[in-house]
Amino acid sequence: MLVTYLEASQDLCETDSILFGAALAVCRIIGAKLSTAGRATGQSSAIPAWRIRIEERIAKARALIGRLTCFRSGNTRPRIVRTVRIAFAWTNVSLSQPDIMQKLTERIDDLKQRIAAWGKRIRRYTERSTRFNQNRLFQSDQKRLYKSLERPIVRGTGPAPNQADTVAFWRSLWSEPVNHNEGPWAEVVARQCAGITPMDPVIITPDDVAEAVRRAPNWKSPGLDELHHYWLKGFMVCHAVLARQFQEALNQKSLPSLFTTGITHLVPKDQDATDPSKYRPITCLPTIYKTLTSILSARIARHLDSN
Repeated sequence: MLVTYLEASQDLCETDSILFGAALAVCRIIGAKLSTAGRATGQSSAIPAWRIRIEERIAKARALIGRLTCFRSGNTRPRIVRTVRIAFAWTNVSLSQPDIMQKLTERIDDLKQRIAAWGKRIRRYTERSTRFNQNRLFQSDQKRLYKSLERPIVRGTGPAPNQADTVAFWRSLWSEPVNHNEGPWAEVVARQCAGITPMDPVIITPDDVAEAVRRAPNWKSPGLDELHHYWLKGFMVCHAVLARQFQEALNQKSLPSLFTTGITHLVPKDQDATDPSKYRPITCLPTIYKTLTSILSARIARHLDSN
């Protein structure tokens, strides 16, 4: 069925929509969880469920310690007494027995030891999770691992910058025309490269598309279309169609605006989150566009190596 739709595709935009629809259909068939806030599926920073459970136990234990301490200090309000009775439920301890103060002290000490053990468990699990993630990242992307070790993630504090100020700041950098003064060195380089054999016209084949897709990470952040490389790898029948439409785009020397429009994420560079200039822009382009540029980059590198 996918082959029929792809063969009838007229341009890259239509192919992109077909592939996204196919990916969405697969997710619904297998019961995968889909984002309800549009296509975006940002990286999750939620606290793990195991840590939430342990922290809830610690919070309840600390609250109980506070109630037991109040009762030991002479506070006999009904709410405090009821909590103490619940704390000693399923035991032979009675609030009227002579050694109740000793039992309270033992119960408080037991809760403190439990809290200390739970805290050590959180640290142990966190260290183990960090080691596991670093080992997995070392196998898949060593550069990213070393970068994360050298430059830890910075989370800005305070309120976010005003939207109007942010737009005005980046518009002043990106929207204003710039006149570059290349200087005489450009002419020198042009004369030195005059004898180099010109590069042959690029002919894109399905094998080129398959190789470019193979090298790409599966779930790297996509662009506006939200189509990940994983689907370009899985839907291998699209490689021939993409090769043909890439070639048409090269011959026409134009691409749809969808593939040259990206989503820019602003990542804080330091703790000052209110200053728009303290953010690093990271722009995500559609994966189909990145596949095309990967093919062209490989061809250019091959030509440079041979000349």
